[in-house]
Amino acid sequence: MKNVKFYITVVTVAAVMISCKDEKKENADKNVSNYAAYVDSVSKIDTKTATENWEEIDAAATLKKSEAEASITEVSDKSQYEAKITASSNKYDEFRVILEAEKQKSVTADNKKTIRQSLFGGMEIGDDMNFNWVTKDNIASVYDNFVTTVSNNKDSYSREDWDEIKLLYEALDAHKNTVEKNGLSGKDNLKIAGLKVKFSTLYRTSRVGAKSEENAAAKE
Repeated sequence: MKNVKFYITVVTVAAVMISCKDEKKENADKNVSNYAAYVDSVSKIDTKTATENWEEIDAAATLKKSEAEASITEVSDKSQYEAKITASSNKYDEFRVILEAEKQKSVTADNKKTIRQSLFGGMEIGDDMNFNWVTKDNIASVYDNFVTTVSNNKDSYSREDWDEIKLLYEALDAHKNTVEKNGLSGKDNLKIAGLKVKFSTLYRTSRVGAKSEENAAAKE
């Protein structure tokens, strides 16, 4: 009778151990698969939607990865699970890099638009640099607004901002040659000449300063 009881006990313990083992494996399967499925899902989301919901996406990804890693700690053969988690993590990191690059493009585009509008009194300046709206009657005031805005904001411009400003200035300057042929007054021409000298000085001194500050910040 004692032998029978012992046998039953051993079988019961073994069954419990197998059950626990199976349960841990099932839990690992579930959590690792959930993490992989989540990464597959978010990597297909369009950039705009992903950017707008990035905090929630990233928090959920971090949680699911933690759950997956925790669930495999007590599984005897972790290698296949670790490989799957690593593959999902790499895919997620690639998605993050792409998204960050797109976000930076958006920030750069918005910054460029803001600078252009401020320099030209709210006018929309496209990449074609079309200045047909600038005539002999308003070109002096356009130059004045441009240079005054640059002077007021010179300390806040980055090196890239100054490059954009120089590009816009050269496009405006090229258009001035056309306006002159249409009868630009001597008074306005003289005013523009003075503004051009002022801009040249601002650009030469301030862009160098911006570059020096960025280099110093990079070293820190």
